Amino acid sequence: MPHRRRPQIAPRHPVHVTLRVRDEVWNLRSRRCFRALARAFAVGKERFGLRLIHFSVQGNHLHLIVEVVDAASLSRGMQGLAIRMAKRLNQVMQRTGPVFRERYHAHVLRSPTEVARAVAYVLGNYFHHAARWGAVVAGNEVDPYSSAAARVCSGSDPPLVVEPRTWLLRASLRAAA
Repeated sequence: MPHRRRPQIAPRHPVHVTLRVRDEVWNLRSRRCFRALARAFAVGKERFGLRLIHFSVQGNHLHLIVEVVDAASLSRGMQGLAIRMAKRLNQVMQRTGPVFRERYHAHVLRSPTEVARAVAYVLGNYFHHAARWGAVVAGNEVDPYSSAAARVCSGSDPPLVVEPRTWLLRASLRAAA
């Protein structure tokens, strides 16, 4: 991937991040891998200036909606979260070495429409992939490997995401409710 300059980020704009795993890494949509990722999310959901609002775990990639103060906090926060995830996934897979590809893709969300579409895309990404495979999915089903399921689960487990602070994300949550 070419090393292009990252876009400028304002604190009022959430960011959609896509992070791909290397080819030799297991399918992330397994209970074992998701438990490892969930532990990393619970600890790293609000560190280094990055706040994890939504996520979706796919077989070979993750989608995240995050809030950050600036480009430096996005970089530090993603590096910290990726390290946490990689260490836990390597433990599960009994391997060493890199888990994620070189760079993550970040798209700054600048309008309410863009935020609503990105959140719908992230939370509905599994259903999009499942339809391509020919799987039948109920309309009211919630992806168990996403923050949609993490938000409705109750219990003693620590939350995997934080509540949004930006107006754009708070408005999108109210509109979805």
